[in-house]
Amino acid sequence: MNFRFAKREDTNLILYFIKELALYEKMLDEVVADEKTLEEWIFDKQKAEVIFAMENEKEVGFALFFHNFSTFLGRAGIYLEDLFVLPEFRERGYGKALLKRLASIAVERGCGRLEWWCLDWNKPSIDFYLSLGAEPMSDWTTYRITGDTLRRMAEV
Repeated sequence: MNFRFAKREDTNLILYFIKELALYEKMLDEVVADEKTLEEWIFDKQKAEVIFAMENEKEVGFALFFHNFSTFLGRAGIYLEDLFVLPEFRERGYGKALLKRLASIAVERGCGRLEWWCLDWNKPSIDFYLSLGAEPMSDWTTYRITGDTLRRMAEV
């Protein structure tokens, strides 16, 4: 098992993994990302990074992440946006290995934490994260503004 960072020519593969994750989460109809947008934001603007888990030169899982910042810690952290392992490669340690690799990247870069969200119904993933020592942030509620609401707010 090894890892590699995504390159520009992997944009279609990144989109494939995003759609596979969305299909698993029953949210495929919400994916509006396309190759051009992903290439711009990941590779041109460098707003996110992607690593692939590899088995025999085949990409079997991916993690898309970016840096956030904690004012309390006074340093950056890593936010894991997406983690997905192809179904036929699950229960072989790829998910854990991807998280360990992200933890290593966070430590190498001097980051103060690694964090992510998980859908409340996704019990297999929640159990997996808890088994690794992850702590749910039950005192916090996520808020989001998107679409027309975001555009209206920007006009004020």
